[in-house]
Amino acid sequence: MVGQAPGSRAHASGHPWRDASGEHLIEWLGVSRAEFDDPERFGILSMGFCYPGRGASGDKPPPSVCAQAWHGPLMEALEGPALIMLVGMYAQQHYLAGRRKQTLTETVRAFRDYGPVLFPLPHPSWRSRLWMRRNPWFAAEVLPSLQKAVAEALSGVGNEVPAGNRSSKSE
Repeated sequence: MVGQAPGSRAHASGHPWRDASGEHLIEWLGVSRAEFDDPERFGILSMGFCYPGRGASGDKPPPSVCAQAWHGPLMEALEGPALIMLVGMYAQQHYLAGRRKQTLTETVRAFRDYGPVLFPLPHPSWRSRLWMRRNPWFAAEVLPSLQKAVAEALSGVGNEVPAGNRSSKSE
């Protein structure tokens, strides 16, 4: 799971996704909190490793230096995850680079173009609830495919990862 940076509540708790966004994400994935918190099942990598602070319209963007310095070595250490969920625009910008569509909505809608390993998702903040109302195809098409991909990854089905499908950036 590659997400933005921890929000203030998750940062204060010391646990990633321990906030309303995390509960929403877990619902999307179709797993329990215990499954999600199990490091043998889910690895969580943030685009930024600390809370970046408040900005004008929400949290500031994660500092790009974190991903530039750490994502390559950390992804290599994972030895080929079965599924890499790219949660939010910053993760998609980094991992999909020139392959992503013009908008986050278009990128998420084209989720099949990035499989079987990479799976772009919107950030599950409160704003995504409004976004989901405007984009009902997300619940109808993306969430069932996401839940199937998660279940298969957790069961060990299709764990072979093509070497060129981890990241589009050189490391």
